[in-house]
Amino acid sequence: MIAIRRRTVLGATLVAGAFPVRAQDAWPAKPVRIVVPFNAGGAIDALVRVIGEPMAAKLGQQVLVDPKPGANTIVGSEIVAKAAPDGYTFLITTNSTHTNNPSLYAKLPFDPAKDLVPISLVSLGSILVCAKSDAPFSDLKGMAAWAKGLGRPVTYGSWGIGSSGHLYGLLFEKMLGGQWSHVPYRGDVPALQDVGNGTLDITWASPTSAKTQIAANRVKPIAAAGAARGAAMPDLSTFAEQGFAGFDLRLFVAAYAPAGTPAPIIARMQREIAAAVALPDVREKMIQQGQTPVASTPDDLAAVLTRETPIWAELIKASGAKVE
Repeated sequence: MIAIRRRTVLGATLVAGAFPVRAQDAWPAKPVRIVVPFNAGGAIDALVRVIGEPMAAKLGQQVLVDPKPGANTIVGSEIVAKAAPDGYTFLITTNSTHTNNPSLYAKLPFDPAKDLVPISLVSLGSILVCAKSDAPFSDLKGMAAWAKGLGRPVTYGSWGIGSSGHLYGLLFEKMLGGQWSHVPYRGDVPALQDVGNGTLDITWASPTSAKTQIAANRVKPIAAAGAARGAAMPDLSTFAEQGFAGFDLRLFVAAYAPAGTPAPIIARMQREIAAAVALPDVREKMIQQGQTPVASTPDDLAAVLTRETPIWAELIKASGAKVE
């Protein structure tokens, strides 16, 4: 667990009269924990640390970033869903938790829609497909030709069954041809490492995680998913630009709390997230990580989930993907 300390010591007591006099008026009286359902050092972990520092300064308490990877965000998200709604445990996760997993898994250990309440959008994300630096192709058409002539299934990594990387991989089979075999990881960092050492053919990854491996000439980016090129890698063309449509689904990162968390605490967290992502230095760091800074009200986030969930559910249904 990573502790982000406040830059200055600020009083934790809220302005008198702001809310009815209850225990949450003194919130936060101790460190605040943000669970990240991905591996340490990965894109979402890095993102939360970037916004966590200014949040700690404003809250007057440490922000503890706690990576809990596994099962396409289920491991970490379950921890928050079942945590005490006392304002000291929160979740920052990708849309997979809400838009993908309920359609993909026959049974979940919690109900994302009921057990987690929206706080705010944090960012819109982008992901890349990467291959080993000496792979005999540098674009999607070359990769398609290579895959068809390989004589075995192409292995591709993602950060879990039902993740956007997994579903995009299923689209690979339909659009690029050839045979493909999904290998789920607990995050994109170990998948990138395996691509670099040659034990995995390709993988999906965030710009944040991929940059180090690209700089070391261990992997190379092939294409970016999304409607437009990312600011972190503006020279990398999109799937659509390379002639392959359908890889522009919206990926987003958002914050949640356990159901039952007091409304004044939800409101305070929303304000601090919005203030953090509005800071110029934070925005620049997020953009370089491949994240587009955004913030929203809880109602706005709820509306996004309502709109996006059926789109992902239809893709999952069409793919035939299911986890018992």
